[in-house]
Amino acid sequence: MATAGFSGLRVLALESRRAPEIAKLIRASGGEPTVAPAMREIPLESNQEALDFAARLLAGEFDLAIFLTGVGIRRLTEIVETRYDRARFVEALRSIKVASRGPKPNAALRELDIPITVTAPEPCTWHELVGALDTAFGPSLRGMRAAVQEYGATNPELLAALAERGVACTRVPVYHWALPLDMEPLRNAVRSIVAGAVDVLVLLTAVQVVHLVQVAEQMGAKDGLLNAMRKTVILSIGPSTTQELARIGIPPDMEPSHPRMGILIHEGAGRAGELLNRKRGVR
Repeated sequence: MATAGFSGLRVLALESRRAPEIAKLIRASGGEPTVAPAMREIPLESNQEALDFAARLLAGEFDLAIFLTGVGIRRLTEIVETRYDRARFVEALRSIKVASRGPKPNAALRELDIPITVTAPEPCTWHELVGALDTAFGPSLRGMRAAVQEYGATNPELLAALAERGVACTRVPVYHWALPLDMEPLRNAVRSIVAGAVDVLVLLTAVQVVHLVQVAEQMGAKDGLLNAMRKTVILSIGPSTTQELARIGIPPDMEPSHPRMGILIHEGAGRAGELLNRKRGVR
């Protein structure tokens, strides 16, 4: 039986991989869930940059590897195995310094038994990662040759911050995000938001924000979407998603105490009714 929390509010999530899980969480917290996948993960058409990274790593051309996602690490290892010996690749990573953006890349690195020199603290954005590198290495960062495993898109702010510190960076793209093959659920999500049929919008990544707005623009509904979002409770998983929301002029109504899906739903459910009344001028 559903518990109190959302108290019957209509909650839209744009999750793909964990769609059943988030729907169950929303329902258990008293909400009426709708899940419309906003993105799909696809391999790059060419993995040559990943293979080039492996060749240079094996040749001893890197001092530091920076890993941003667990999925990216696993995919990179699979790509490298198509041409090089896995054990040699892992041993080469063990011979250099390794930095991780947080728990998920940490877990993937532990699976490979690769020591982690630096880990970003919560909320695990590029800001915390650069701060952790500064703390660990200080001035010795200057002149380091670093490989940066990218996720979805290039992070120009991270690369610029590393360049300012004199780090010579090599981008290692492994996968990126595309719109779903079946676009109708996402289009219906846009229509529902514009019609005021969504009370709470749950956003777990910045890419979900980008794709939602992109599809609304394709539909000629961008202005309507943004106006409606200002009357909808917006729950953001953390700083990276919040930054993308700020870029489109929609500050979120809350972030969780820790950037975890379950915590976001639990804490959001407790405040959603009050936030919605405030945004819609209900006393």
